[in-house]
Parts: sequence; structure tokens; C-alpha cells
Amino acid sequence: MAMTDYKEELVETAQKLATNGKGILAVDESTPTCGKRLASIDVENTEENRQAYRGMLFTSPGLGKYISGAILFEETLFQNHADGEKMVEKLAQQGIIPGIKVDQGLKPLAGALAHETYCSGLDGLTGRAAEYYGAGARFAKWRAVLQIANENGPTELAIQENAWGLARYARSVQDAGLVPIIEPEILMDGDHDIDKTAEVQEKVVKAVYRACEVNRVLLEGTLLKPSMTVPGAECKTEVTPKTVAEYTIQTMLRSVPASVAGIVFLSGGLSEEAASVYLNEMNLIGNTPWNVSFSYGRALQHSALRGWAGSNVDEGQKFVLARAQANSEASKGEYVPGSQVSSDEKLFVAGYTY
Repeated sequence: MAMTDYKEELVETAQKLATNGKGILAVDESTPTCGKRLASIDVENTEENRQAYRGMLFTSPGLGKYISGAILFEETLFQNHADGEKMVEKLAQQGIIPGIKVDQGLKPLAGALAHETYCSGLDGLTGRAAEYYGAGARFAKWRAVLQIANENGPTELAIQENAWGLARYARSVQDAGLVPIIEPEILMDGDHDIDKTAEVQEKVVKAVYRACEVNRVLLEGTLLKPSMTVPGAECKTEVTPKTVAEYTIQTMLRSVPASVAGIVFLSGGLSEEAASVYLNEMNLIGNTPWNVSFSYGRALQHSALRGWAGSNVDEGQKFVLARAQANSEASKGEYVPGSQVSSDEKLFVAGYTY
């Protein structure tokens, strides 16, 4: 099979994922990262506990009103819920499309700066993607990471290598029928200002789409998952949510082709409330060629994890539904700040890894 065999399906899936008023729940934390989350609420990192936690999220009543897709870790894609039904069935009952994280992590990039990486996992990817398609997945995610870190970074080498990797991944999974979410994350680490972020991000995203062009990626069957255009975490100059929104939309308009089905922002260490407020401000600007929405992990799960605390399903579901509704409203420019229970705890972690 080749991408052309899936062309209509890829476009249809991408459009469903980019439904106005809905976004994507990222629950693709690796087993060690999930363990760190569980440890924060004194719950042991066992398969049973991971199953219970994720099962709680997926069975939240009415979650499908706000969420179009869920990115899963491989374990969850093949896992059953505690009641014996497949996890992907639980999602299907809510009209939520299952997706899968397909990259195999970051590796040091020879010839680049000490902290620079490339994303591994291209070998055998189309075969793996075909297995995931057979298990019910219909989209995929691959996270490349770049850092500004100093006034010269990222290097040309890091930009080109990560752009090429994202494009090769996108083409490979499309050949197996999966819609690729293309994620060139620019970490918040550093003290650079928002103008520097905008300059670097524009260069990075343009490089990604140039590589996609060379690899003949079907853009209508893709989504972009970028970071918001924010200053470095140690930048002394405060910026308002409105400024972040204006810079972010301007950067996207300069670098993202209109044929891309949708842009789903990552929360990248923003607090739950800030992630909703920033997204809302972007949608108040409006008039973009793509649906502008969210693909949040921590900014949808932080309060839910604490509410659940290992066993309290109702409390966990209350929080995940509150944040899902808040972000659904924000993706239409209708969110009233503070109208949903949330945490304003900053979730930024320096040098964050999944």
C-alpha cells in the first residue's frame, strides 16, 4: 500500500481531528514519565495503575464533546480497560479517534551543540505504523525538539536534521494510513525574548514544510503541533497573553501552508489556566486558514491526576472534563478566564523529556 491508497481517508481523518471546538488529549507519556506523574500522587508505577488512570480519563462522561482524538503510548493502544473492553473501544464509544506516539526518543546529534538532539525511530516505521493501524490507530505523533538556549542556537544542523526527520516520519506513516501530527517543539529553556523565539520558530517551521515538500507529504492529511511563541522561561520581560497570541498567529501565518488541516498547540509547561487563556486569545484574533486548537498533555491532566489520586474516579473525571470544556471554549474564542476549575501552577520543567 502507498499513501495514494489512503488519500481520501487521511484527509477525512485530519478534518475530523481538526473539528472546530475540539482538541486532542495527549496521553502518550512513556512508562518512566507516567511513573513520575504517578509518584507525584504516591501511586506505584504498575501496569494496573496506569490502566486505571488512563481508563478513568477515557470513560469521562461526555469527553467526546470536547476531544476529537487521543494520543496513546503503545501499551495503551493494545491494552484492555479493567472491565475487559479494549481501551480503543472506550474512545470509539465517545467518538474519539485513537492515535499513537511512534517516535523512539531523542538522541544526541553528532556535530551539533552538546544539548542538541535528533528524534529516532525511522527504521521500520511504516511496518510499525501498519500494525498500529490494524490495532485501531488512525493518526500518529512524532516529537522533534529544538532549543534556543543561547543567541546562536539552534544550529543549522539541528534545524535541518529535525525538519528532515519530521518529514520522513510524516511520509512513512501516511503510507500506512495514519495522519501525522508534526511536532517541532521549541523548548522554553533560556532567557531569550519573544522576538528571538518568533525569528527561530519561523525558520524552523519553514524548514519543516520545505522538507515535507521534498518528501511529497500530503499536507491536507496532516496536523501541526507547535509550541506557542513565548519568551524563554528566564526572560525578564513579561508579556501578556494577547502579545503571545499575536506573535504566535503571525509566526504561523508566515510559515504554515494554508493546506494543513489544523494547528493543535502543545502546552509546553504552561499552567492549565494559561494554556486555555493563550489559546482563547489566539482564537479572538481569528481569520486563519486553519482550525487553531489544542493538543495538551499536562494542561489537561494535571488537576485530574491529583483529583483521581489513585482511586477517586469521579473527582478525576470532574477535573479532566472541566479542562477539556475550557479548552474547547478557548478553541472557539469563547473561554471566560477562571470559569472552570483549574490549577495555575506552572508546569515548566527545564530540559523536559517524555
